[in-house]
Amino acid sequence: MVEMGLHIAMLSAEYPPRWGGMGSTVYHLSAALVELGHRITVITRDGGGKALEQQGVNIREVKWLYAPMAFTKSYGKYALSDLKKLHSQDPVDVVHLHCPMISWTEKQFKECKQNVAPIVSSLHGSWLGERDGLRTAAEQKEAAVWANPNDLAILLTAGHYAKYERAAVNGSDVCVANSHATKEDFLERYSPPADWNCQVIHWGVDTEMFHPSGEAKDTETNQILAVGRLAARKGYGSLLRAFAQVNQKNPETKLLIVGRGSLKKRLVKQAKRLGISSSVRIDSGMPFDKLAEEFRNADLIVYPSYYEGQGLIPLEAMASGTPVATVNHGPLPEMVDDSVGALFTMADTDSMSSAILGLLDNPEGLETRGIKGRERVLKNFTYGQNAEDFSQIYSQLAN
Repeated sequence: MVEMGLHIAMLSAEYPPRWGGMGSTVYHLSAALVELGHRITVITRDGGGKALEQQGVNIREVKWLYAPMAFTKSYGKYALSDLKKLHSQDPVDVVHLHCPMISWTEKQFKECKQNVAPIVSSLHGSWLGERDGLRTAAEQKEAAVWANPNDLAILLTAGHYAKYERAAVNGSDVCVANSHATKEDFLERYSPPADWNCQVIHWGVDTEMFHPSGEAKDTETNQILAVGRLAARKGYGSLLRAFAQVNQKNPETKLLIVGRGSLKKRLVKQAKRLGISSSVRIDSGMPFDKLAEEFRNADLIVYPSYYEGQGLIPLEAMASGTPVATVNHGPLPEMVDDSVGALFTMADTDSMSSAILGLLDNPEGLETRGIKGRERVLKNFTYGQNAEDFSQIYSQLAN
């Protein structure tokens, strides 16, 4: 418990029921900060449904323009206006932005620091990184790269919106990247000043929801699980091609894909063309408790994404006691190695299928990796640890 709690204004475009990676982290971080004695006010977008209430967390909603990418500017404008109003009524000690889904100019950063409080900016990833991931998806002939309005907006306007990421780099008192890969990405793209204060704090996961079953898994049928938004950048097309190779050698292996998005029909058609329809199920979504059960029951989680700022699915798998096969690219090797799963070459279906088969062919190794994965998460990737780390940053800025 901190000696004196601070009032933290958390500005995030996502907050439950808008889950997503950002919404989930802000929700759980806020609760963990309250446990340390802080007061949290979240300023988020309206129109997403009734916000989930938490003790000690005040939720304020602002309007925004319903347009891909452009919403980040309108939300940022209205959030700053509401932040100043909040500060006049209940003084704020630290402002915590969650980028890149809020776009402030350097002038707006200066206005906030002069009239409200110091700024911590969490860097969840970059628009240019997202764009590069989509370009890779297009090269790999992933479905509908140009059909999704949000993806199309990123492809066409990421260069423009990068200037707001540069503003965050230059205008924040402290930046916090969610991985060493994200920090390096910003260093290479934006050439920050020599005194740039950027720390790395990997986001944690909910270790109470995601936990091992404690029961032996079915050894007769291998169950592979893939979770994430059904979007081109997530690499599901390459996963289906790799799974076709796995299924040819191990016909009893099944694949479950869980995620919302516009690609379901295209992925179903691709599975049919590959001759694996009977072994593949694609679910558009399920309650969290059911999804957590799928994490526990799976023999292996596969995460083939072309770009992530961090990527929480592998950690949720590890927390569930389930090994992970993922790309040896970007931030993923910071969390996953051969002791808790396997790494494969991004967009290489042969490498992916080889990694999957290598794990599934060794049931004892799967169990050992699952145990070590859970241990790693409890040691290094919890929201309690996140709250302690951010609390130290807040205290340094507020004093």
